Amino acid sequence: MMNIQTPPDATGPTAELELALGGMSCAACAGRVERALGGLDGVTSANVNFAAERARVAFDPTRIGPERLVKAVRDAGYEAAPVVEAMDTRATSPEDEQKRRAYLALRNRLLFAAVLTLPVFLISMVPGLTFPGFEYLLLALATPVQFIAGWPFLRNAYNVLRHGSANMDVLVAMGTLAAYSFSVYQTFATAHAGHGHYYYETAAVIITLILFGKFLEARAKGDASAAIKALMGLRAKTARVLREGGEVDLPVDQVIVGDRLLVRPGEKVPTDGVILSGRSTVDESMLTGESMPVTKGEGDVVIGATLNKSGAFTMAATKVGAGTALAQIVRLVQEAQGGKAPIQRLADQVSGIFVPIVLGIALLTFLAWYFWAAPGNLAAALTATVAVLVIACPCAMGLATPMAIMVGTGRGAALGVLIKGGEVLERARAVDTIVFDKTGTLTEGQPALTDWLAVPGFEADALLRLVASVERHSEHPLATAIVAGAKARGLTLGEPTAFEAITGAGIAATVDGRAVLVGTRKLLVERGVATEALESQALLLEGEGKTAMFAAVDGQLAGLAAVADRLKAHAADAVAALRSQGLAIVMITGDNQRTAAAIAKQAGIDQVVAEVLPQDKAAHVRAFQAAGKTVAMVGDGINDAPALAQADLGIALGTGTDVAMEASDLTLVSGDVRGVADAIALSRATLRNIKQNLFWAFFYNVVGIPIAAIGWLNPMLAAAAMAVSSLFVVTNALRLRSFKTARAA
Repeated sequence: MMNIQTPPDATGPTAELELALGGMSCAACAGRVERALGGLDGVTSANVNFAAERARVAFDPTRIGPERLVKAVRDAGYEAAPVVEAMDTRATSPEDEQKRRAYLALRNRLLFAAVLTLPVFLISMVPGLTFPGFEYLLLALATPVQFIAGWPFLRNAYNVLRHGSANMDVLVAMGTLAAYSFSVYQTFATAHAGHGHYYYETAAVIITLILFGKFLEARAKGDASAAIKALMGLRAKTARVLREGGEVDLPVDQVIVGDRLLVRPGEKVPTDGVILSGRSTVDESMLTGESMPVTKGEGDVVIGATLNKSGAFTMAATKVGAGTALAQIVRLVQEAQGGKAPIQRLADQVSGIFVPIVLGIALLTFLAWYFWAAPGNLAAALTATVAVLVIACPCAMGLATPMAIMVGTGRGAALGVLIKGGEVLERARAVDTIVFDKTGTLTEGQPALTDWLAVPGFEADALLRLVASVERHSEHPLATAIVAGAKARGLTLGEPTAFEAITGAGIAATVDGRAVLVGTRKLLVERGVATEALESQALLLEGEGKTAMFAAVDGQLAGLAAVADRLKAHAADAVAALRSQGLAIVMITGDNQRTAAAIAKQAGIDQVVAEVLPQDKAAHVRAFQAAGKTVAMVGDGINDAPALAQADLGIALGTGTDVAMEASDLTLVSGDVRGVADAIALSRATLRNIKQNLFWAFFYNVVGIPIAAIGWLNPMLAAAAMAVSSLFVVTNALRLRSFKTARAA
């Protein structure tokens, strides 16, 4: 199935298609494919990722179709095929199989070239190994290397030149053919066989070293995409479906929404759903990055591909196939890996004109040596020219940015941090202010019983049982918190009678023959109950951001309960980690100033914007931006979506709503706010890695080409340097796989 998508915010008929590409050898190739696609009528944007060998094209399906897009790439001299659906259940997709075959073919060509090149190199370079007629043996050994092992370079160079362009293959083909052809001329046109007149070893070693570099590069690219492959491999293969006739094991693709599934200990959760019965602990680390299993019971949500650890449970499937959390995460990461960072534009511009410039430099080098530096010395001129052609390969430039993005976003996915592409990485670097929503982001999002006091003459748990019994049939969040708190203490509740709800004030009922009144101080005073004995405690609790409720039994003040939306366990750690990164922290909430200040103090936040209506959050973000701040907004609810979209960087908690996640740039799958610091740190580390790669790529060419032109670099060393350059960039990007989070620390 083709991976064609319709963007949700499209204003006209727009679709997106991802293409798997083949035949690209450097950044110049990627630029050519991008221009071929972008120039088509009906295409609104085209983005080619050289490292991932993917193209993402946005187009008007009423004006152009996928077949025309594929044809445009092939007409440009490259291979293209639509990408199959990301969550394909086959063990390997056609694209994976094609890459595997290409990798094996590259390995075989390398081994073939190496076996033939070694004797060529030894005979040519080791004194005393020459013998009469050795040049014919060199010809016999070098020819298969040039035209069999090196055939892909020659074929691609021809195709590119035929289309009026030039790339790395052109440089390699010209350099090796020049060395090989000169050697053939020397072999047959002269009777003198002397060491130094033949450059068979130069052509053979260059091809072998470049193949070796390509082989290592291909392996490293596989490592770079290991995170996304691991995610895709997590999916359960089968599901145990409960049908009228009993249990039936079915492929997970045959599960439909509403199916009842049985999950036993040690099994993967087949798909997203809700637990109907049973209780267990579930290891969600593969999606959230959290190492501790999570306790799940009736009514709790479970995510497909997570691991059921201890108990069996029955669940109802709520999302299947491409709608599951795992499928959406894979899609987000693939889109991020295919994106470009703005910093890449310079590399793209340079690579577009780089090869023609190198060809010009090579021509000037040949002329300078042949007519000036070593007049009439064809061998010297050829050696310097070949060195220039070979060392100037722009592979490192093309790999610098996409490799870092691939590895960085893949590492983020493994840690439960979803980064939506290279542009997000650059914006994250510039962030200087973090704005947190309070409810559900810094706090648990639901009230809980935090304090319970009884006056002398009343036993605390007995009083709590009476109050919770009165509240048990109320749907008010404060009542729910008290009932949950009593049950957590193992108290058995009674059945209230003579129930009376006092709107906005409290509740009254009779339990076990005793009249119980629960509510505000004003309510108790109106009913003739004095509250002075507990006023100081109530004021202290309210100063901590808690809601205090008084209780009276049989007309006498009995006790005080405090309920609060508690701060998340690691919220203060998250704020401290962000402060250590030099960021200013702000909390924004609809709560009153007193409650907001109390929560902010617990979290370690100094700046609070309180009593903000949900629709006004985006306006406050704009105000910070107008003051010159670069703002990241962290939220989880639907009412946070406008502010997330307005911010320079939107960070949504994965435990929140789909709307908030769609509006954000970064998503924290686990909902652990410490992930905000991890996300910012990972973004900065990835961008730092990109800059290191680009610096090396430009530095290598700026220094290497002049050294080769003045004759200080043997062509074989130039080939080795070219391979090392690409390998350095890839290896440096792979260092991001060892990125450590604050949570791990």
